[in-house]
Amino acid sequence: MTGAVLFDMDGVLLDSRHTMLATLAGIATVALGRRVTAVDLPPDALTSPRVEVLTGLGVAEADELCALWWDPALATATGTTLFPGVLEGLTAIKGAGIATGLVTLQTRTRLPWLLPRAVLALLDVTVCREDAEAKPAPDGLLLALGKLGADPFETAFLGDTVGDIAAARAAGITPLGAAWGYAGPAALKAAGAAAVLDDPIRIGPGLLDFTSCPRTGLTATARTR
Repeated sequence: MTGAVLFDMDGVLLDSRHTMLATLAGIATVALGRRVTAVDLPPDALTSPRVEVLTGLGVAEADELCALWWDPALATATGTTLFPGVLEGLTAIKGAGIATGLVTLQTRTRLPWLLPRAVLALLDVTVCREDAEAKPAPDGLLLALGKLGADPFETAFLGDTVGDIAAARAAGITPLGAAWGYAGPAALKAAGAAAVLDDPIRIGPGLLDFTSCPRTGLTATARTR
């Protein structure tokens, strides 16, 4: 295969905003004994560690409670869906002979709950929470590169948080930002994204075109599929 494109999942391939907020609110509700809704969560709830969010709401022993309750709450929450164009974009990438990979903070057991089987079939490698130190550490991306036998200089990583961009830069991979995700384009540019894509329909083989771009925070508007 020529080159590789790696992806974060939540906020990049998968629109899970409602589900993640509902999961946080549900655990807080049970722990605190009062109704907590998504509007009660802090504005940065989706980009902050879940334990920090819950602790800030007054939940004691949040780490232990997440270990017990997170998967049941997530499995029963509804609302996850692929962003428009993701399946078509991944299909085009695979059709071009480009390797694909997922590097996510989700555990491996959750992937079948969250991603359609058709998407999982298009991924050559998946690196999950239990496989490597979490982003912003580059470990997960480096593990994916090793499994694919890919050169970091011919690899792009599309993420939606500051931690994603930092991890890609540390791994020597071209960092691309997903403006439709959790952090927003301004934060991604400030973090050093080589380009910030403005729409998920931009996902395609053209993502590798950015690997030769200077890392100066461009906004992508050209067709990439």
